[in-house]
Amino acid sequence: MLTVLVISQAAGLLGAATWALTSDDIRPALADLWPAAGAGAAAALGLAALYRGMAIGAMGIVAPISATSPIVPLAVDVARGETPSALQWVGIVVVLGGVVLLARGTGGIARGSGLATGVVLALAAALGFGVFIIGLDASSDDSVAWTILVARGAGAIVALVAALVASAPLRPPARLLPMILAVGAFDTVANVLVAFATTKGPAGIVAVLSALYPVTTIVLARVLLAERLDRSRRIGGALALGGAAAVAVG
Repeated sequence: MLTVLVISQAAGLLGAATWALTSDDIRPALADLWPAAGAGAAAALGLAALYRGMAIGAMGIVAPISATSPIVPLAVDVARGETPSALQWVGIVVVLGGVVLLARGTGGIARGSGLATGVVLALAAALGFGVFIIGLDASSDDSVAWTILVARGAGAIVALVAALVASAPLRPPARLLPMILAVGAFDTVANVLVAFATTKGPAGIVAVLSALYPVTTIVLARVLLAERLDRSRRIGGALALGGAAAVAVG
């Protein structure tokens, strides 16, 4: 898990560095990039928790729980006075309700406790992703390119330190390397899009929409890993998509 994180973060860092150094963006002052560094570190820790949670629990449960991350930036937006519209509030509630239904599926539930395996890690991932959005929002207005570079650099350092402390191997099997590099590329592109989005609208709304990634994860888990979606999860997925549409329209 840490091996995947280190290699994917390094691949993303290389792409981000190429973009930042060839772009016309003026490098912001160091003090303005600290939030980006914090965002990158939080994202790396969130990804580590998510990967581990999905490794020991059902992907269809862990991924949706991690999508509760919008609660963090939404709370910050409200504290700043950036209150969503009534329709957006409805959409937010529907999205989070869908996430709850997705998380209540029966697969992977630990006996006696009623909690899915990996729930604590999924919640840790949600916190990390929420802090990530806040950090990007604080730095992206000055330069998206340099924000992503600094965030990726911080994330790569955190991942490397964690791997060294855990004595994790840094060389993955050759057959898996292309997939790991693809993970880094897709993750970096997603970070760039989220960073641009935070310059156009409230971070809380961006967080809600970007938190819909579990729908894709659940579908892929069904197709590739034969994880079945029960009725509760199917309803939850539909609510998540409908709520996202309300957020976007509002």
